[in-house]
Amino acid sequence: MQRDLWQELCSYNNLELAYKKARKHKTTKDYVINFEKDLQNNLLLLRSELLLHSYSPKPLVNFIVRDPKTRKISKSNFCDRVVHHALCNIIEPIFEKGFIYDPCANRKGKGTLKALQRFDCFKRKVSKNNTMKCFVLKADIKKYFESIDHGTLMKTIKKKINDNKVLWLIRKILNNCAGGGANYQRNASWQLNLAVFC
Repeated sequence: MQRDLWQELCSYNNLELAYKKARKHKTTKDYVINFEKDLQNNLLLLRSELLLHSYSPKPLVNFIVRDPKTRKISKSNFCDRVVHHALCNIIEPIFEKGFIYDPCANRKGKGTLKALQRFDCFKRKVSKNNTMKCFVLKADIKKYFESIDHGTLMKTIKKKINDNKVLWLIRKILNNCAGGGANYQRNASWQLNLAVFC
């Protein structure tokens, strides 16, 4: 029997889990406190909007950070972040199986420490256990997330997701972030879905 991804995504339990992920490290923020004041009704409203296909993401809020390079950040509304997490809860396991081992960003059981350990493993291998000189190339793709072709991305996603309602939601989110800034996906936990394209 095939899973009903849309019903799983829209379930109250999934939305509640998504809310808990979206609020992590942000429990003192006003927008989280306001959402929590009427948590059950807010989650039920989100659920209804999703089920009725009336959900529409709010416009992104743009700001600049310097750490040390200057970057434009586009931040999603908290309700939209809950929806992003709800989506990722459902599709992440489907895509995770096909990812190569080494990327560590936004992946369960990985992170900065795992990335450093993996780098150290490669460094020892290439330098023959630190007996040979070796060089490292640090590179980044400029405006990677802004420049991804959404048509190509959707074709890649459709190879794994054949639920039209889930695809509708992904398109909604992508259309909202078109021109939203290079760092929108990171802030919205949406990087996982774009990583499918890599």
